[in-house]
Amino acid sequence: MENPFVYSDTNKRYYTLDYFYKHKFGKKVCKISLNAGFTCPNKDGTKGIGGCIYCSKLGSGDFAGKQEKDLVTQFYEVKEMMQKKWKDAFYIGYFQANTNTYAKTDVLKQKYEPILALDQVIGLSIATRPDAISEDCLDYLEELSKRTFLTVELGLQTIHEKTSKFINRGHDLACFDEMVKKLRQRNINVVVHIINGLPYETKEMMIETIKHINQLDIQGIKIHMLHIIQNTKLQELYEKNPFPVLTKEEYVDIVISQLELLRPEIVIHRITGDPVKEDVIAPTWLLKKFCVLNDIDKEMVKRNTYQGKMVQK
Repeated sequence: MENPFVYSDTNKRYYTLDYFYKHKFGKKVCKISLNAGFTCPNKDGTKGIGGCIYCSKLGSGDFAGKQEKDLVTQFYEVKEMMQKKWKDAFYIGYFQANTNTYAKTDVLKQKYEPILALDQVIGLSIATRPDAISEDCLDYLEELSKRTFLTVELGLQTIHEKTSKFINRGHDLACFDEMVKKLRQRNINVVVHIINGLPYETKEMMIETIKHINQLDIQGIKIHMLHIIQNTKLQELYEKNPFPVLTKEEYVDIVISQLELLRPEIVIHRITGDPVKEDVIAPTWLLKKFCVLNDIDKEMVKRNTYQGKMVQK
């Protein structure tokens, strides 16, 4: 069956990050995850204590470098591994662990600039929260975006206030929407993180989150599947009062329904979770990442559907 999706040169029926990078930069681009030693306003008492209930001890940076090593060393250690597979590639420094704008601008410059100065680095991707970007930081990010390929990744997870409070998110939807607007006014690329399978959310609720995001001026999205990992508040809650966890089939169905509603020009940076095997309590099917990806591809062909199919012209 011919692939009807325009932003694809493979069997993928959604706009993959790999496709985006290859067509923008002309060759393979690798993101290198870094741990810059930041904390989070939802951990240090500014907004809350303990962070979001699902957050790992490494601040959702489980595959980032080791914090005790300087950032350039972290970068080169990962780059060395990637060069075995991709001899000639460009690189993006991905500030992943915790909240990577949660510091004074002088500190941010000390973290970001050494990575930008490295050979073959063509951009930065900065993961943060919508309530942790100051006006001074916005000015610096705007300046950065004029001399490198900059992406700011904002955690949202859900538009539903009840769920947001349950997971101890620490900010509301209005805060998120306002920060998207501020970043886009400065022409900074925005990628949004959402989580499917949050406790007690229905498929309809997850679809509503996508419908809201689709109305915003965003350039990309990361779709995660909630995974319960050891030594988190979520583990405690799950063991005391188990809540339904999505099956792989349910997740595939929900993701495809979400993709159909997303504008075709929104780049899909991630479409499943990628947890550390030893830490996962549930769902264990998530550990077979490529099986999940393949099932999404096969089901999209079966349904003869693609990203943006349900978007009104």
